[in-house]
Amino acid sequence: MFDFATTAADKAAIHADLLAAADAVTAGETDGVANMANVAALIWQFLPDLNWAGFYRMIEGELVLGPFQGKAACIRIPIGRGVCGTAAATRSTQLVADVHAFPGHIACDAASASEVVVPIVIDGLLTGVLDLDSPLPGRFDEQDARALEALIGRIGARLR
Repeated sequence: MFDFATTAADKAAIHADLLAAADAVTAGETDGVANMANVAALIWQFLPDLNWAGFYRMIEGELVLGPFQGKAACIRIPIGRGVCGTAAATRSTQLVADVHAFPGHIACDAASASEVVVPIVIDGLLTGVLDLDSPLPGRFDEQDARALEALIGRIGARLR
């Protein structure tokens, strides 16, 4: 059994602890869905002020709900639609301080106010996205986005 915790007070240390925990829990495991489930749980545990954290998997040309923590979510998201679909279409991280101002935002949870979505691209192939929502406007910043990109960079291949 794994027992991960962070006692870090600053954001950089929390991100480092999250990365180390995710790396440890996914090391040697070949089941991508199991790894997504554990990483979603770790994100939920380590990062404050979230109301949703999880994955959408690329299946037959659309994003399909994967493992997550939070309220029930939208099951299918077309590429190019909403924050997740935009991240998938552009293959670039979307950092949104106010989701209500984002054109075409999909409100799976009306309480969400800000969002960060990181595409998962392995060997040139989009395999899904990591999606975090918060009820706080402006909850995520560039430091969060870079840390989540580093996380996906380290363990992305383990999420297929």
